[in-house]
Amino acid sequence: MNRQAQAAVMFLLGGALLHAGTTDLYLRYVKSGLQPLLLAAGAVLIAAALATVFYERKRAKPHGGHPEPRVAWLLVLPVLALILIAPPALGSYSAVRTGTALQPPYGLDPLPAEDPVRLSVVDYASRAAYGHTLRGRTVRVTGFLALDAHGTPYLVRMALNCCAADAQPVKIGLTGQLPPVLRPDAWLEVTGEYASRVTRDPVNNGPIPYLRVTSARPVSAPADPYDETWNK
Repeated sequence: MNRQAQAAVMFLLGGALLHAGTTDLYLRYVKSGLQPLLLAAGAVLIAAALATVFYERKRAKPHGGHPEPRVAWLLVLPVLALILIAPPALGSYSAVRTGTALQPPYGLDPLPAEDPVRLSVVDYASRAAYGHTLRGRTVRVTGFLALDAHGTPYLVRMALNCCAADAQPVKIGLTGQLPPVLRPDAWLEVTGEYASRVTRDPVNNGPIPYLRVTSARPVSAPADPYDETWNK
């Protein structure tokens, strides 16, 4: 590709990054704290593209030479895909094939006084597996459903440190008053009570604590589908 064509690709890529960074689309790729860097990268690419066009126009056009191969324009396709196609967040397919990422917490903050107390999947799982702060409390947790090979239902959130490439599931086993139809990847807001049962993940032998469900209702997928509890 000649320099003007390269500038066009850079401009499109920069525009795609700005588009993703100014909407919720970027949350499918990276954690929310990286939004400023994403916007800055998009702005730099657009500025570089405009500068390239400006300086190329000042240069005299060479005579003769060989035309650039048209196949190089295929580089534009991933950029267009980023703009036009919003990929789904990682879901139940990845969750049941990846071991739980739950680790012993460094510390647990006191629970709020209200009941039911709203907790993230990571927070509930940490307290249920490694703490003793949930007895006698009613909790409310939101996540998506995953079913293992035996049909065991889990409430899951994919936890990430940086981006979707390093996302790993944290799973809560569900028991009690479950919905009559369990559809993988459906998002649920579950209200329930601490259950002392803890099983081991068959993938990596990690702990999977349980929640005794008293009610559950379907909800829309959140704008940020990943759990960033470990980054806060």
